[in-house]
Amino acid sequence: MSSNLASAITRRASKQTYYTIRFLVDRPRRDDAYRAYAYFRWVDDVLDAESTSDSATCDRERVERRSFLDRQMSLLDECLWGVVPRGVNAQEAMLVELVRRTDPVDASLEAYLRNMMLVMDFDVRRRSRLVSEFELDQYTRWLAVAVTEAMHHFIGNGTAAPRDETRYRAVAGAHILHMLRDTAADVRAGYFNVPRERLERFSIGPGDLHCDAYRSWVAARVELARADLEAGRGYYGRVQSSRHRLAGLAYMARFEWLIDQLERDDFRLRPRYDDVPRLSTALRMSWLTIAGFAGLRRARDRAPREAPVHDEGRA
Repeated sequence: MSSNLASAITRRASKQTYYTIRFLVDRPRRDDAYRAYAYFRWVDDVLDAESTSDSATCDRERVERRSFLDRQMSLLDECLWGVVPRGVNAQEAMLVELVRRTDPVDASLEAYLRNMMLVMDFDVRRRSRLVSEFELDQYTRWLAVAVTEAMHHFIGNGTAAPRDETRYRAVAGAHILHMLRDTAADVRAGYFNVPRERLERFSIGPGDLHCDAYRSWVAARVELARADLEAGRGYYGRVQSSRHRLAGLAYMARFEWLIDQLERDDFRLRPRYDDVPRLSTALRMSWLTIAGFAGLRRARDRAPREAPVHDEGRA
């Protein structure tokens, strides 16, 4: 029952994620991959619900969001401690079933769950307030660890993969671009993706997207994302599983197109990006994935054979 709900939520929320799971995830873990994505999709949707303008109602909604997330964090602790929680709803049952079916020796899933919960917690705490550069860097790190470890748990589990400083950089770079893409919408919702120190130094607001100080910050973020994605591409070249490499390149391609778009726009963030022609964007994403995959194969063919570095499933 939770499997059917999970696949339906995933397909409705993200076609690319749905088909990535369907065709690239290890077959025995396919249903669990849908559960993992769908559960946090549901949590995020609850936490991201639009607030009312009335201050008293807004305060109550803030308390309700905090209470909701505290319950989810407590539920996760119980599941990981081996306790079978009672009184869960259909969405929470996806988490319970996911943890129940997982080999406790494999810590990659726990790393995903713990770090995604930290991401959700930060989103609750940062709403309607400015945050520091350190906090935003932590946010990206939590998300990068979560997504990377989830990919290793579900795609090519048990195959060789390096554990060095490049392990999380592909997802970190993608997350930087993701935040730039969503900046205008996030500002309207009360989430500010630019550090407080930048705003205070130049006496600007989080919505001053087209001023020179903001644009120079965007340019620096684009360069950081580009470097992270390049390092991530090298990392995927050393991952043994071809399905994992393909999934990683496809994940990067979801956001990599934005680099060229931002450069063409002189680093002025748009109010929204759904006006970018969908067909051309899809074709570019496909080309980036295919070209990257072909490049990785050529590099692997030229490189001397090395002893594999085994992924022990530890965060």
